[in-house]
Amino acid sequence: MIRSGLKWMFLILGTIIGAGYASGRELWEFFGFESGLAICIFTVIFIVACYVIMKISYEEQSEHFFPVIERLVGTKLSYVYDVLIVVYLFTTTVVMIAGGGATLEAYNIPYWAGIIFFSVLLVLVFFSNINGIIRLNVVIIPLLITGLLYVLFSYSVSNNHSWLLDLKQQYNWPSAFTFTSLNILPLIAVLSAIGKEIKGLKEAKIASVGSGVVLGVISFVYNEALIQISDYIGEYEIPLFAVLKGSPFSLFIFMSFMLWVAIYTTAVSGVFGLASRFKQQIKVPLWLMAFILVLLMIPFTKFGFSNLVAILYPLYGLINLYLLMSILLFPITNRYK
Repeated sequence: MIRSGLKWMFLILGTIIGAGYASGRELWEFFGFESGLAICIFTVIFIVACYVIMKISYEEQSEHFFPVIERLVGTKLSYVYDVLIVVYLFTTTVVMIAGGGATLEAYNIPYWAGIIFFSVLLVLVFFSNINGIIRLNVVIIPLLITGLLYVLFSYSVSNNHSWLLDLKQQYNWPSAFTFTSLNILPLIAVLSAIGKEIKGLKEAKIASVGSGVVLGVISFVYNEALIQISDYIGEYEIPLFAVLKGSPFSLFIFMSFMLWVAIYTTAVSGVFGLASRFKQQIKVPLWLMAFILVLLMIPFTKFGFSNLVAILYPLYGLINLYLLMSILLFPITNRYK
């Protein structure tokens, strides 16, 4: 039970800790000053959201996200969210593939060669079905978390940072809801696909509480470190590199590689969510569905998606707030049905 709960926990963490989160950019845009309470609230609502999604997935014995969405928002709206989730996962995964290829250019690997290499790695993990994805996260995510916490704690300790939470100055608490809503679609897409694999709700509790606490701790420590470098954080595209300034070169290389891995795990989660949605209709193995999807995505990597992301993501944030509220209220509304 504990072992199963932990593997789902790492699956959740692998879905949420993408390149935006690991680089610090996502955290800085949502939190920053006077956000300690916001991160505490985020931790609680994230735990509740994970548990509700996993509970519905288990009850429905779902293999993709549509049955879960239908329970949450009703039949009519579920078709709207079905399209929204597919578009969201497709676009974000295209961005991850493009980012994965672009990152390899730093090692003198041509852009398109990097795209092909990244895409091949994406498909390979699906040959072992869901077990391959779980094994990937169980190995990679602890390394990424350990590396992040080591860097962040080392930086804070070396700068004699005091860990104080002044409840009188916490104006940014509403960002807890917008930050959670941003991550809710990939969370639903992935957790809805494992309904048949969950053996009991105790696994869901372990995974939900474990992932929520881990994310809460990392987010708080990371945010505190970013506050210390707030004066010159704008000079860095990747805030983590500002924290790493002055660190040993070997640590810089390790964390750079971990950022690339975070891009990879996010792309894996995106393809997994899409592949599990469509493989029932097309009736093909998971790896072949993943291959077809990645093949469809590769041509889109040559387009500039920055404008698309800038328009779509804020819109998704607003739409997702309704979905997040539906999830948080589900235990209450479902009780009286």
